[in-house]
Amino acid sequence: MASILAESARRFPTKDALVLGPVRVPYAAVWDQALRYGAVLQARGVKPGDRVALLIPNIPQFAFAYYGALAVGASVVPVHSLLKHDEMEYILRDCGAKVMVGAAPLLGEGAVAAKAAGVDLLGVLDGCPEGIDRIEALAAAATPLETYLPRNPQDEAVVLYTSGTTGKPKGAMLSHDNILWNVNTIAFDTIELKSTDVLLGALPLFHSFGQTVVLNGGFRVGATIALVPRFEPASALELLVSEKVTILAGVPTMFIALLEAAKTNPDRPPLRMAVSGGAAIPVATIEKVKEVFDIDIYEGYGLSETSPVATFNQERYGRKPGTVGCAIWGIDVEIADADVADRIVFMPQGERGEIVIRGHNIFNGYLNKPQATAEAIIDGWFRSGDVGIKDEDGFISIVDRTKDMIIRGGFNVYPREVEEVIIRFPGVKQVAVIGIPHDVHGEEIVAVIVAEEGAVTAVELIEWTKENIGSYKYPRHVEFVAEMPLGPSGKVLKRVLLEQFKK
Repeated sequence: MASILAESARRFPTKDALVLGPVRVPYAAVWDQALRYGAVLQARGVKPGDRVALLIPNIPQFAFAYYGALAVGASVVPVHSLLKHDEMEYILRDCGAKVMVGAAPLLGEGAVAAKAAGVDLLGVLDGCPEGIDRIEALAAAATPLETYLPRNPQDEAVVLYTSGTTGKPKGAMLSHDNILWNVNTIAFDTIELKSTDVLLGALPLFHSFGQTVVLNGGFRVGATIALVPRFEPASALELLVSEKVTILAGVPTMFIALLEAAKTNPDRPPLRMAVSGGAAIPVATIEKVKEVFDIDIYEGYGLSETSPVATFNQERYGRKPGTVGCAIWGIDVEIADADVADRIVFMPQGERGEIVIRGHNIFNGYLNKPQATAEAIIDGWFRSGDVGIKDEDGFISIVDRTKDMIIRGGFNVYPREVEEVIIRFPGVKQVAVIGIPHDVHGEEIVAVIVAEEGAVTAVELIEWTKENIGSYKYPRHVEFVAEMPLGPSGKVLKRVLLEQFKK
């Protein structure tokens, strides 16, 4: 994987690779820094096969450390920046990290975690606690590595920890092959990136979407990445315009926020493509983005375990808004019977079932969890835990996560179906549908809403939804909130809403 950057540094040495405010870093300088960071890690005892944890936001130093670790033959363990120290400690212990490189603003939690786990800590940026060496200073004094260490394609390259919604997070081990195939397929067959493109780097680089599609995909073709350490819609829109961004990769909450920012800023960027993933995007949002920014959103689907992209709406096959497109090149995606655990039984076309995936993107397994790996991969197929439908053209529609399904009075209710109806009500900006415990029905349906002030009442919304969806699916309760709780990747945290409203 280190060759992704090495090759672009050779081909586009003076071209801007990374932009952050007034700082512009050309490809040759990024590779030089990566080789210097690699030399520092090597001097700290990092050997091929070791793991290096990164607790760094979307700043150039993430790329320096990421490719520096890969250059010495180590694998990278990105750590979510919003985790608490005990959660970070669990990850550091579970992966057996040799070193963690952490940004000063995140070391309030990170330094505590590293000390508790007994992991060597290197700091980045001003403000590091006393006694922690700054990797930038060490890199400036180091003799850079001559080049990167070649690795077996099946060797582990990255360990991505899942969100842990059903227990402790699991480390998904991705090989060099997994990520390289995904990057090449995305860059040359799916999105068709160009060296002249400018990508918005707002998706967290510790997350698989931002890391594979934006960082590795952008670097693979020699594009420029305009970094956004913290997403603020107004400033992000200004950056889109000032840097002439052509590729906007985001999650649904980002697109919704940019639509709000566009109400007070008439300037528009020269976008040629927008891609969405991470969560289902409402068709109404896709239509509004087209109206406001004159750009189509191409929605895709994947998971950390699939490197991440598995399906995508691709221009050559046509778009179907509301679907996540067809399987990407080299990947098979089918619908299986979710109730059969020990083998894969395909469902008839058009019927709901569990989305299963096989191909070059399937991970090596969960770190230290052979039983979980055996349950997730059956006969070479990865069981996603997502409910979907495949149509006659091969397009996949996501119905919902299996674990998010609500069972009310014995009937299965998929929150996304209800959300797609509610989001069309005038004045509704965001919606999340959850199921709360109920003595009679088992679960009751609750719609949590972010709305324009005074635009809608609970009674109006319930009555309108009742008229537009099956009688067992409409929400019996509506709760209004000022904003949704979001995870590090921009997903709505439904478990937080459930805790808030279940009583």
